[in-house]
Amino acid sequence: MIVLFDTDVVLDLFLDRQPFAEAAAHMFSKVEEGEIQGYVSTTTVTTIYYLATKTIGVRKAKWATRKLLSLVEVASVDRSVIEGALEGNYKDFEDGVISEAARQIKANVIVTRNVRDFKTSAVPAHSPAEMLKILKTI
Repeated sequence: MIVLFDTDVVLDLFLDRQPFAEAAAHMFSKVEEGEIQGYVSTTTVTTIYYLATKTIGVRKAKWATRKLLSLVEVASVDRSVIEGALEGNYKDFEDGVISEAARQIKANVIVTRNVRDFKTSAVPAHSPAEMLKILKTI
């Protein structure tokens, strides 16, 4: 199963944002165990690095970003992703970019805490907690 993680889930893990960090950590452990194939978008990497440097410092942000990249693949954000996001019916452009990146890598699901923001997405979205329940039934 191919999963694209939205930026909020990665930030929950990186910044230990409670009460969401535990479900995010469980999802990333599924990647580590090889149960799912994890992706993040290029924009997620740049956003989390920037925000992490502000809260945990440059050295820890670099370490955390390297750790993330050792676990997941990076879904490119190129012209076709941007154009797809512009053409789509998304309230938030960033969500459109995530959705289009997921569609282009043929992801099965987007894992996000903001499921409602992806209701027009071609790729279904589930929260980390919902996704963990789904994985138990597979």
